[in-house]
Amino acid sequence: MPAVPQPIGAPAGAAPQLSFAVQDAGAERYSATPTLNFALQIQRAGGGPVRSILLDTQIQIAARRRSYGEAEQAWLVELFGTPERWSTTLRTLPWTRTTLVVPPFTDTTEVTIPVPCSYDLEANADNYLSGLQSGEVPLEFLFSGSVFYAGEGGMLQTARISWDSEAEYRLPVSVWREAMDRHFPGAAWLRLGRPAYERLRAYKAEHGLRTLEDAVVHLVGEG
Repeated sequence: MPAVPQPIGAPAGAAPQLSFAVQDAGAERYSATPTLNFALQIQRAGGGPVRSILLDTQIQIAARRRSYGEAEQAWLVELFGTPERWSTTLRTLPWTRTTLVVPPFTDTTEVTIPVPCSYDLEANADNYLSGLQSGEVPLEFLFSGSVFYAGEGGMLQTARISWDSEAEYRLPVSVWREAMDRHFPGAAWLRLGRPAYERLRAYKAEHGLRTLEDAVVHLVGEG
């Protein structure tokens, strides 16, 4: 009998070669803090089963890969200096790092990478995101970790994920703002040291103001 053709796939017992692609992003509706969910597709080259993956993901903002309006340039002076210097000062900003366990799959799967967001303006990435008016945020996803698979004889094996495993995604600024507005509609956060906070409270009481926000507005108006 002639041999029956076999489907082309990964060699039996070989370490899986994985590819990654970020498909979409959305604001989490039910969370204690503002959170973005990134839909990540993972595919095994040639197909075949994967027992699990311990996936470490580093996300950074490729700030040089977009243009900026005048209002955005004014906001970002704190991070990058004046726009005429941006040819040398505009740089990639680390955003976050997260680890998740990918359950068993065959050929391809999709998992969610949750990324908490904040209004911490002392953190470069959050300060950057707060200053964007519209458009997209160019993101780079860098992957590392371990993949678990069945080797020859079905024995559980592990291999490191290739150091050059990465993906790109352009996050709409509107999606980030949606995540923030779900928790802080029309608001931003300002962190103060205890002495400055006590002085602001004293100023509020001295001038008969109702809230700390009223005190800040009063101070700015006086300036």
